[in-house]
Amino acid sequence: MQRQFDDVLLGSIELFCLAAEAGSFTVAANAAGVTPAAVSRSIARLEKRLGVRLFVRSTRSIRLTEGGREYFEQCRAALHQLAEAEHKLTGEQVQPSGTLRISAPTTYGHHRLLPLLPGFRERYPLIKVEAHISNRNIDLHEENFDVAIRFRAQPDSTMVARHLEDAKLVVVASPAYLRRAGQPLTLDDLARHECIQFDLPSSGRQIPWLFTDNGREKEILSTGNYSCAEDVLAGVTLARAGAGLFQTYGFVVEKDLARGELVEVLQPYAGRSRPVSLIYPHARLLPSRVRAFVEFIVERAT
Repeated sequence: MQRQFDDVLLGSIELFCLAAEAGSFTVAANAAGVTPAAVSRSIARLEKRLGVRLFVRSTRSIRLTEGGREYFEQCRAALHQLAEAEHKLTGEQVQPSGTLRISAPTTYGHHRLLPLLPGFRERYPLIKVEAHISNRNIDLHEENFDVAIRFRAQPDSTMVARHLEDAKLVVVASPAYLRRAGQPLTLDDLARHECIQFDLPSSGRQIPWLFTDNGREKEILSTGNYSCAEDVLAGVTLARAGAGLFQTYGFVVEKDLARGELVEVLQPYAGRSRPVSLIYPHARLLPSRVRAFVEFIVERAT
């Protein structure tokens, strides 16, 4: 086997990965104990060797080009594999470490993900967790996230989508509202009730309510004088306060139902759900922190 990489080139690849992760030559230089100029020279050597620009540079920031992002993913995985091979050869147990960046919607974040994270860190104390809880669909590559949890994940050849669960949908209301407005018994009754709306953050369109009627799936665009956007939990709060009916995920309101603060209605028409998936890059060699999290969350979701 011919030698393809000298010590200088391997060092340049390590500095490149540090700069890509940090988004800064200066931060990468501080982490490596070298000067920012040394990092810049290393990146320039790599770009000359590859014939490709790896970063778009400005006076205040750097960001990876499309080619740079692909190269970074491969280099990061390769360096991690080398480190693991060294640890295994010397008989040391590899302990996942580094910063794990997770994106999750507010519903799943508050009611499923966040309660699990202390147990995850207890098992992997060297991993620092950054949880981005928002209904904005982030770009994993552009914003340097490791994993994302999504409802109704769209197919993407560059990503792996691991099924976590099918989140059951329920329609709920407060006892006070039902005393005032009466209990809906059929889907036709929705027309005379105050139905709290939720608009999709990505499109601003109203989300239809999903039901099963005599074995057939039905979608209904309900009507009402309350509309929420961005955060589904706002609709739950309104329902709890007596504003009207609201369709949401069963796991979000299970404690409210157990305490009697909310009541499930239209149960004969229930049974619909939405899939929840864990999304992460389609890479043969994932960082150990990502593999550890994937195994942990899938184990607890199934």
